[in-house]
Amino acid sequence: MAAASGSSPLTTHVLNTADGVPAARMALSLHRLDSKLMIWNMLSVGTTNEDGRCPELISWQTFTAGMYKLRFETGSYWESLGQTSFHPYVEVVFTISDPVQKFHLPLLMTRFSYSTYRGS
Repeated sequence: MAAASGSSPLTTHVLNTADGVPAARMALSLHRLDSKLMIWNMLSVGTTNEDGRCPELISWQTFTAGMYKLRFETGSYWESLGQTSFHPYVEVVFTISDPVQKFHLPLLMTRFSYSTYRGS
């Protein structure tokens, strides 16, 4: 069972595909939708490490079924490199129906585009 492991059930990896490097030092936040009030509640904030990863976004205890979003501060990242970008931020909204599984959400980006997918 995946929940027995100590790592976060949700991980991300941000890659600057324009330069072929991890997107280090990018701010991001994780939110869950309150389905009754229809508002987003912030669960955690973080910054990607030198490998473009942000470990420990959420614990297994607080990872429940529902709708989530990861917000990546892409504009600030590109500004820190002295460049401009089309997207000031990227929000990826996704639904978790089985919180016992492990989920990986990569973000592949350039200054003018991005792509994401559900990994494992």
